[in-house]
Amino acid sequence: MRAELHVSDDPAGAAAERLRAAAGNVVITGGSTPREAYEGVAAERSDWSGVDIWFTDERCVPPDHEHSNYRMAKRALLDRVEGATVHRMQGELGPGEGAAAYEAELRESFGEGLPEMDFVLLGLGPDVHTCSLFPGDDALGERERPVGGVETPGMAPLVARITLTLPVVNAARSLIFLVTGDDKAEAVARAFTGPPDPRAPASLVEPASGSLELICDEAAAARL
Repeated sequence: MRAELHVSDDPAGAAAERLRAAAGNVVITGGSTPREAYEGVAAERSDWSGVDIWFTDERCVPPDHEHSNYRMAKRALLDRVEGATVHRMQGELGPGEGAAAYEAELRESFGEGLPEMDFVLLGLGPDVHTCSLFPGDDALGERERPVGGVETPGMAPLVARITLTLPVVNAARSLIFLVTGDDKAEAVARAFTGPPDPRAPASLVEPASGSLELICDEAAAARL
């Protein structure tokens, strides 16, 4: 996968800069480093009028649960800004019904064609998963539906998930991976230097026409 590489002493701050300029349909993700980015951008951009905020994936828990991506984003960003239209994945419905509900919400906004997001922020797991697209899971091979359900994730927390699928990710106009830590160095190498491989789901992120960036710290970039 070819990506524009940005090694930074402050990856969360660099991602916050990108988010400050984001407009249209913006997709956010979970994780501790994204949380720092959300807190940073909320302190500098309070007006999100005209922005639709979507999610890459969600754990199948209530929205106030400690494992909820929505709960984290609400505290770090959504409660601190105004004007945005937020499209929450309803994890409490379970992977099947929750995925169907989010697909219906996407269809309402984008019609029957493939949703084209303006900005997508992605994370990367040590097993090279992104969104909740894990090695070997059926959702990774989905090419028709924009949203999939994941009954058994490949890593903790071991709760079912809802996830955007690869066609939606690859249709985005701007994609940014935000990755930190030496425990991700091997995953970064597999995702960004090796050939596309279903055993390394993030390596399958190949924008059809949009841009792709990797923002990381030196530790995560150690094997590039």
